[in-house]
Formats: sequence, C-alpha cells, structure tokens
Amino acid sequence: MKQLFVHCTRNVTQSSLLEDGVLTEFSVERSEGTSLVGNIYLGRVVNVLPGMQAAFVDIGLPKNAFLYVDDVLHPHLDRQPKTKPSIAELLKPGDRRIVQIMKEPLGGKGARITTHYSLPGRCLVYMPHADYVGVSKKIEQEQERARLKGLAEELREAGEGLILRTSAEGESRESLARDLEGLRNVWRHISERGAAAEAPAELHRDFGLVQRTVRDVFKPDMEALIVDDERAFRDARAYLQQTAPHLEKRVKLHAESAPLYEHFGIKSQIDRAFQRRVALRSGGYLVFDHTEALTVVDVNTGKYTGATDLEETVFQTNLEAAAEIARLLRLRDIGGIVVVDFIDMTDDEHRRRVVERIEETMRQDRTKCQVVGWTRLGLLEITRKKTRADLMSYFYETCIACKGTGRTYVR
Repeated sequence: MKQLFVHCTRNVTQSSLLEDGVLTEFSVERSEGTSLVGNIYLGRVVNVLPGMQAAFVDIGLPKNAFLYVDDVLHPHLDRQPKTKPSIAELLKPGDRRIVQIMKEPLGGKGARITTHYSLPGRCLVYMPHADYVGVSKKIEQEQERARLKGLAEELREAGEGLILRTSAEGESRESLARDLEGLRNVWRHISERGAAAEAPAELHRDFGLVQRTVRDVFKPDMEALIVDDERAFRDARAYLQQTAPHLEKRVKLHAESAPLYEHFGIKSQIDRAFQRRVALRSGGYLVFDHTEALTVVDVNTGKYTGATDLEETVFQTNLEAAAEIARLLRLRDIGGIVVVDFIDMTDDEHRRRVVERIEETMRQDRTKCQVVGWTRLGLLEITRKKTRADLMSYFYETCIACKGTGRTYVR
C-alpha cells in the first residue's frame, strides 16, 4: 500500500511517501526559496573557456551558471557531429541563449544549465527539439511499450521529442494528446517571452513542491494523497481534475486533531532516518559520514551475533544493510559518489547477493543510480545523480565553532 502525505506550514512544505507504512521518499521546500531545477531563463554568455569546453552564462542568479559543450550540441546523439567542436565555435561572449537549470547551485558552484529543454507533464516529457521518442524502462510489457511509442510517433510534430513516463502506462491517446498540447502551449509562451525579453530574464518557473509531487509521484497505484492545508488540497485536486480526473477523489484533507505527521507516525521515522547512526532491525547499525567529495557509509554488526557462524552473521547483516542503504539514499536524496564499507565477506557468492539486493531496492528510486562495483579494498562504490542540495542541510547547520569536525577542545 502506497500513501503520499503533504504537510504545509507558513515557512516550509514537506512531502512524504510511505510504502506499506515505511517512509521511502521525503522532500522539503522552504517558502522563501523554491527549487530552481527545471526553471528556464534567457541568459547572456559572459565568458567562453575553450580549455574547459564550457561557458559561464548570466541568468540573473548571484553566481553565473555553467554551460558545458555537450549541453549546447543537439539533444539527439545521432545528430551531433562525430568530432566535438570547440565551445568557442558555438558560443561567443554577449550571445543570448534560452537555457534550463538541470542542477542547482551547490556550495560555491553556480547552477549547471542546458539547452536540451524538457518540460515534464503527468504522462510524458516534452522536448521541443530532441527529435526522438523514448519510453520509461519501468514500463516492462513489450506490447504496451510498442503501443505507447506508436502513439507518441503519431502525436509528435517534426523535430519534437517525447519521453513516455511510467504514468503513461494504460493511458488513452486522448489523455496523451491533452498532456502534450498543454506542454506545447507552455513552450510557445516561453519562446514568445524569450524573443521579447532582455537578458538575463526568467522565462518559466517549474511547479512548487505540492504540484510537482502530484505530477511526479502520485501514481494510479497509490491509495491516497493526504494533505493538511486547504490551499494545497485545492491545488492538488485542480491539477488532477485537468490531467487525471479518475485520481481526484483520492486526494483527502487531513481533519484529525493530531498533526498530520504525528498522526501517521511519519515524524518519528524522519527523526530516525536522518541520524548519523541508523539502527538496523537485527541489532546492527549504519554510520553515515558526509564529505565535500562523497558520502561514506559504514556497516557494523552491533548487537547482532547471529545463530550459526561468523560468515553467515556478517552476510545477513550486510544483506539487511544493503536494502536499508538504498532506501536511505533515496529518502535523504543523497547524490554524487557513495562508498559503502560493508563488513568483510570471504564468500564471493555472498558479495554478489549483497550487490543484487542493493540494486533490487534501487529500482524503486526515481533518481538515476548505479552500483559501480567493489574496489580492491573491498568497498562498494555507488553513484546517484545529484541535482539538489542534500536534505541533511535542512536538518543540520555546520557548527560555527568546530566547522563540523564535532570534537571538544580540551584545555
């Protein structure tokens, strides 16, 4: 059973996805600073760096955005030149370009931008210049994949690109056409504003957290979307009325006296999940440490002593840890490089099954993940696409005294 919860206050909006009562996704957005990923701007090229094959573009944010050469070439790989040209042949200082943020400013870095525009709808993603059709890999039945691809080819105009999302499965031609036409209208509006605006200028802002959650997360297999705010309730119903009327009645307004997250036990799960040390049911535990370059996870047996032999004890702990690590990477929205120090295993079959378990759990993650493999030191390397700031920054601030080292000064 899947349920989606949206909690709103004056300063913060939170969304949580529970699967069989277990928290698997969590998102936060502060009212004073909404997410920038997906926003589209008219930018002005400030500097071109051939040595980096990149350009810096002023889009009106405090730091100039970063545009890499691959994000300037045609979005269809078959339409790109075999020999990559210099960025200086494609862009010059002062050029105006419509660009889209694909990665938020993080730390001291500016936003990563692209000219490969994509506008997500409920059933499909519209790419005005991509010239290809794709179907979500999570739609596994070949007959349905072929049906959707055929419909997309019929509906798209010359040069347009479409990706059929998981939500498109089972949808009618009329539903897809309605979604596509709405996205075409958005792109027309962006193009018209871009032609008349002075750079830098914001041309399009993606939905806020409530509407994004309804669009991207609330699927037909979910039992309910429960919100505790009248405005969010109306916004969610209005969006579904236009895009998926059959799901509108599943949106519920929380009417209990107890706060939403306390009533459904979500707050306690959030508190446990974002600790540095996370307990496993068996008695083992995980330790998460974050550095600027990567995230390190250490697996320990703790109180778990097993019932047979050491190798089996270690294997069972690692197996449980693998699934929990995949869940917590998704829940905490940890991106970039992740290195896991599992307890040493001597059996190669056990190592293989641990990787299988973590990959199996990661298939539920909407963000692209990859298990790179074991290092020579016995560590497991994982990568997860990073587009937004780590959620840990919402819960914790770096101590101004120790700068995050966490040690006590002894006189």
